[in-house]
Amino acid sequence: MDQRLTLVTLGVHDLSRALAFYEALGWKAHAASVDGEVAFFDTGGMVVALWGRAKLADDSGVDDRGGWGGVTLAHNVAEPAQVDAILAAARAAGAVVARPAAPTPWGGYSGVFLDPDGHPWEVAVNPGWPLDADGRPHLG
Repeated sequence: MDQRLTLVTLGVHDLSRALAFYEALGWKAHAASVDGEVAFFDTGGMVVALWGRAKLADDSGVDDRGGWGGVTLAHNVAEPAQVDAILAAARAAGAVVARPAAPTPWGGYSGVFLDPDGHPWEVAVNPGWPLDADGRPHLG
């Protein structure tokens, strides 16, 4: 197996609500999306999908107990002001800010928002992982 991740699917309770939330953050659903069934976002080398949580659990062969799945998503940016702006936009779109932006013990700056289905997103500046021109991190 190659060391790469190609798709993250987020199980959602209400696809329309989830799609509206991500579109409010500026994301654009790909034409391959199926109205009312699944939404796909091309994130530059990887795809993020939104799909019904019950369907995802059934397809994955897991027992969904409704709790947190032990996964946090992250979006790295270059400047602390970008962290603040994204958290504000997420809050305005309906997210809960679970951890306000602040300096981190590892020399960065980050905060966390929860999307409408409770998926945690960390928004961070990490000085040890410089971003290239396409916004992709490089492990230092």
